[in-house]
Amino acid sequence: MTVSAEGTVSTEGTLPATPAETLRRTLRRHAAGVTVITVPGPAGFTATSFTSVSLEPALVSFCLGLTASTCAAVRAADRFAVHVLGTGNTTLARQFARSGIDRFEGIPWSAGHDGLPVLDDVPAWLTARVTLRQRVGDHLLVVGEVETGGGHGQGPGLVHHDGAFAASVPLPSHHRG
Repeated sequence: MTVSAEGTVSTEGTLPATPAETLRRTLRRHAAGVTVITVPGPAGFTATSFTSVSLEPALVSFCLGLTASTCAAVRAADRFAVHVLGTGNTTLARQFARSGIDRFEGIPWSAGHDGLPVLDDVPAWLTARVTLRQRVGDHLLVVGEVETGGGHGQGPGLVHHDGAFAASVPLPSHHRG
């Protein structure tokens, strides 16, 4: 392995990678939980960028590409819902990842008094009030303060790893004595 003066890394027999290629290749090895983010409209998209930020106050965040078809709706929304998906929700994840379709077609959901869509039959969901929107590179970072939540809480979580959906399953514990 060599590192160029520009900081790009290559292994023998390959061309130096750009930082974007290095990031993309590295993140393929990172298993990330799969969520669907929804906002009034209704609008929504599949995301693996969801994360907790703080417990006091209870803050969460996600990122969305600035060129995404749902970016305008996310910019206009004062609240959002995050739906943590399980292995039984792969069809849902795929549908909300597609462009050029009505992502809500055939999906059971209900709207809050302000039109915030909450999807049915997901292991966990929460709603949050937007506290920060910030352009970061080619993405929009959105932070929100948690308001409510629910879900059935059952089954293994859906993760995205190496370009495919997978199940999160507990590994056997090994006790040393």
